[in-house]
Amino acid sequence: MPDANVCAAIVTYNSERYIRRCLEAVLRQKGVSLEILVVDNGSTDGTADALREFRGQVRVIRLGRNLGFAEAQNRAIRATSTEWVLTLNPDVLLRPGFVRALVDAGQADSEAGAVCGKLLSIGPDFEPLHDPRIDSTGIYFTPALRHFDRGWSRPDRGQYENLEYVFGACAAAALYRRSMIDDVAIDGDFFDPDFFAYREDADVAWRAQLLGWRTLYTPSAEAFHVRTVTPNNRRSLPAPIRMHSVKNRFLMRVKNATAGVYRRCWLPMTLRDLLVAGGSVLWEPSSAAAFWHLARCLPRAVARRRTIMARRRTSDQEMAQWFNYEPTALPAEPLETAVPVAAFAAPPRPILLPADPRP
Repeated sequence: MPDANVCAAIVTYNSERYIRRCLEAVLRQKGVSLEILVVDNGSTDGTADALREFRGQVRVIRLGRNLGFAEAQNRAIRATSTEWVLTLNPDVLLRPGFVRALVDAGQADSEAGAVCGKLLSIGPDFEPLHDPRIDSTGIYFTPALRHFDRGWSRPDRGQYENLEYVFGACAAAALYRRSMIDDVAIDGDFFDPDFFAYREDADVAWRAQLLGWRTLYTPSAEAFHVRTVTPNNRRSLPAPIRMHSVKNRFLMRVKNATAGVYRRCWLPMTLRDLLVAGGSVLWEPSSAAAFWHLARCLPRAVARRRTIMARRRTSDQEMAQWFNYEPTALPAEPLETAVPVAAFAAPPRPILLPADPRP
């Protein structure tokens, strides 16, 4: 089989601390025809100097200001024509063979629009942890319409060693099929630029599910991720990130939620909405601006919803099965005998794994 054609699309913003080692690990990947494209979101630190060290090996698009992760990734995607796009954060360190393992899984299942591997936590400056812990094995949603990374912060004890279908992939290191990107993009945008940053990968995953695409998790692809945004450190995050988190929660719902999901989730969803709205007004006033930004984005979100729902291919029953308090996955066949999505006309009962230890 010829080498797959992959673009590693990396968005940087003041990423001098990580970008050299990230790029060195990408350049060591074998078994794929790899193009590396970095979109720099107007960094003001030494990121530009670090990128110059890779002249001739890495293509760089420099933006004059920070347009956000979503729009910067869109520009990278539009600037390439590869069969696969690997979205990659600069604070991710790939193990050898990571990209090839993702491609192998994707090529074995033509209905898999996205593939993710096992991301393991690592300390600042890529310092190994004494006790290996999981960062992400895919995204799942709760009935309160919160999304989390499967396994986050849990010790890696081999509990995620099966090939499985998950709701979505964490865009810190996610492989997307070009045909899926083209199918789910709206007005040429794969990630919604109104999200700016945070939750844009969950929004893409939800839209892809509605349009009939699958996300495949393969444990054979491993990488390390320095995660700075977690459910436990919200108060330490910059105010704009917290504001976008609130705004994007509601934008994602406006665009993607269906009647079946509402029927299943209306009570926990409403209680969570009240908590988010009340907290923004009473305890985190800097996030209250999210509702003004939401109002500005609402007409575009409604128009995008119409586009999504006009092309929807997945039933309410199939969508609602993904919203559980425990991480949810569907069994996948071994790579040699991967079953196309049409074979699951009556979806199997989801696998419910032990709940993550988070509020």
